[in-house]
Amino acid sequence: MAFLQVATENEAPVELYYEDHGSGRPVVLVHGWPMSGRSWEPQVGALIEAGHRVITYDRRGFGRSSQPWSGYDYDTFAADLQALLAHLDLREATLVGFSMGGGEVARYLGRYGSERIARAVLAAAVPPYLYKSDDNPDGGLDDATIAQFEDGVRGDRIAFLEDFTTQFFSSEQGLLVSEANRQYHRQIASFASPKGTLDCIAAFGRTDFRGDLERIDVPVLILHGDADAIVPFEVSGKRAADMIGDSSVSVIQGGPHAINATHADEFNRALIDFIA
Repeated sequence: MAFLQVATENEAPVELYYEDHGSGRPVVLVHGWPMSGRSWEPQVGALIEAGHRVITYDRRGFGRSSQPWSGYDYDTFAADLQALLAHLDLREATLVGFSMGGGEVARYLGRYGSERIARAVLAAAVPPYLYKSDDNPDGGLDDATIAQFEDGVRGDRIAFLEDFTTQFFSSEQGLLVSEANRQYHRQIASFASPKGTLDCIAAFGRTDFRGDLERIDVPVLILHGDADAIVPFEVSGKRAADMIGDSSVSVIQGGPHAINATHADEFNRALIDFIA
């Protein structure tokens, strides 16, 4: 449980909060939007019991990390991740990126390579490219949808998070976690940087990771729920698997977006088997 300075803003430090537990081969868990490292609670204990060293951290602007006004883009996020890996001098690590965090994993490997990385997991992740454009007609987000997200955060961020966290944990069968659990995650999201919460929409919605995926040279597991209405498998995980040379796919039946919480046992089993 510590802080790492990765930048400054107006002479004040920009720090990442991280936790480092257990021993063995390291697993670095990169959380989704608009959560924090706390969202990995169902995975941390299981991974440690399986013999792994587990590192969680809060993306800048989220959780207990600093909340600067700028820097909410994937080049900066990847640089922050590189600073953490170098600080801890991690080797043969597995990177696990959930949702938006999958973008960090892809951009990190595309930019910094696999010197420190043995494997990677993209879980309900945004790569290869969510934005629907002329050269990416199979994308899942158009300008109107991105604007709807941004207007919701600008207009009444807490009301937006109320609706978003409901969809986050729901399938056609309804809410798949307790209402208390959903409210807990809404609370986590509500204390994130308002500016960071807003800016990250454009980051995950408009960043093209196709070139990053083509440069990945480690085995990758694609973990996704087939009932994910936020980042559908067909526009993300399925396409990412086709672009990565050494990839395997595990689809969780009935899984919504937050499969690491709603289907924790299946998620953990697939993850631990992959990195065994």
